[in-house]
Amino acid sequence: MQKTKLGISVGLLGAIMCFSTLFSGYFISLILLGYILLFESNEWLRKNSVKAVILLISFSAASTLIGLIPDAISLIDSVVSLVGGSFGILFVSRLVSLCNNVLSVLKTLVFLVLGFKAFNQGTIKIGFVDRMLDKHFSNSNVNQ
Repeated sequence: MQKTKLGISVGLLGAIMCFSTLFSGYFISLILLGYILLFESNEWLRKNSVKAVILLISFSAASTLIGLIPDAISLIDSVVSLVGGSFGILFVSRLVSLCNNVLSVLKTLVFLVLGFKAFNQGTIKIGFVDRMLDKHFSNSNVNQ
């Protein structure tokens, strides 16, 4: 079992990284990612850590995009209220709420599975993230 410079297994640090993205959000995850990219040389650990942060950003972006829909409806309602009317689409509000709930459950499941698979240095394939990692992740900096 390969060890990190901290003295713990690579799999455990990978699991900590995945679980930190789920439970603590950006601050701790980015600090951990910075440490891993600067000081650890295990390619799986580095890629898995970057993957976790990319997924965290992706889930945040999706949530933000979904949140634009009620914001747009609110903007239209504000404009219409200037002339004494009102505008609202209850169905859209319910659909946005459903999408946010599905996204939240999906995020939790993805990070839990990634975290538990990390204990054995495993991962799950996530198309767009894996393609991005293959395209942009450089193996030449691993031993520097």
